[in-house]
Amino acid sequence: MTPTSVAQSTEPVPATPTATPRRLVSLDAFRGLTMALMVLVNNNGSERDAYIQLRHSQWHGWTLTDTVFPSFVWIVGVAITLSLGKRVAEGVPRARLLPQIFRRAAILFVLGLAIYAFPHFNLGTQRILGVLQRIAICYLVAAVLFLYTGVRGQIAWLVGLLAAYWLLMTLVPVPGFGTGRLDVEGNFAHYVDRMVLGSHNYQFPKTWDPEGIVSTLPAIATALFGVLAGHLLRLRRSLPERMTWLFLAGNLLLAAGVICDYWLPINKKLWTDSFCLFMAGLDFVVFAMFAWVVDGLGWHKPVRPLVILGMNAIAVYLVSEFAAEALDMIRWNSAAGPVSLQRYLYHTLFVPLASPANASLLYSLAFTAAMFLVAYGLYRKGWFLRV
Repeated sequence: MTPTSVAQSTEPVPATPTATPRRLVSLDAFRGLTMALMVLVNNNGSERDAYIQLRHSQWHGWTLTDTVFPSFVWIVGVAITLSLGKRVAEGVPRARLLPQIFRRAAILFVLGLAIYAFPHFNLGTQRILGVLQRIAICYLVAAVLFLYTGVRGQIAWLVGLLAAYWLLMTLVPVPGFGTGRLDVEGNFAHYVDRMVLGSHNYQFPKTWDPEGIVSTLPAIATALFGVLAGHLLRLRRSLPERMTWLFLAGNLLLAAGVICDYWLPINKKLWTDSFCLFMAGLDFVVFAMFAWVVDGLGWHKPVRPLVILGMNAIAVYLVSEFAAEALDMIRWNSAAGPVSLQRYLYHTLFVPLASPANASLLYSLAFTAAMFLVAYGLYRKGWFLRV
């Protein structure tokens, strides 16, 4: 994804960071790693038997699975700074970049709608928000803020979004529950989703959405953390210096997230402020170490498969979602009752090989490998899905 533009503005985008000294292979590889992990955790052979770390935390707390989505949003923010920053430096007018930004956001949103509409296309229960929809909104808002604010303005917006969400979740009363409730039924975000989205919520809880309306505010802040990380990456400094700044910033954010956890617990489904801070910190730290190994030590060949995945991340995500739906949709009757193709493959090919948890993991790995083959095929053909 790309965004940005500079000329004709009321406030110039900071001039300190200019072009990145050289392209970081680690960023493409990090995107690919995030995508591979997203496919892996979204396609357990058995959700009941899968390892805890390959499932979302039930409510408060976090698992490895909970790190995936915020990492993707964070990477979108980094890409905004690097791509738009380059266009801005070339003198492209902001007015020319805005239509491109809105077009990309609209395409992502529509693709997200298509995923949840397939295969029944029931408009009465069509899920309106979701993964790609949230990415589209975060991209749109963060890109526009990048164009029309400087670093201090972006920090101010980030703090404002987190403060607004904190106040909404702790001070606004929910009818029948009161204020400050953070349980499933009594929290303010749940109340808004139930009232506004109604039957268009996520299909499993039906009354609220993990990518809902109010919780999009701190998700935008996650994208802005990525934008700020992009500013650090564009500094005219050596790679060790830039990675050191990322590492230090990440540790401060991790500490802030742990401290805030006492008042507003880390919770992916609510995308709480503590979750936003902690996960952004994790991305800063992990990417700094990842970039040092890949770009600093020159480990490009070992991460080549991840780069290939990262170059077609949206295509891989779409194929994985539609493939998973198709495997579940193809059903027939057996002596034990209705069986889906997914359950048949899982029980026939993987259950006999290992314990339930490991059989579920083997299925996930096989599915992820299949998606890599899709990405590799697209790469060999020179086909890349651009939005």
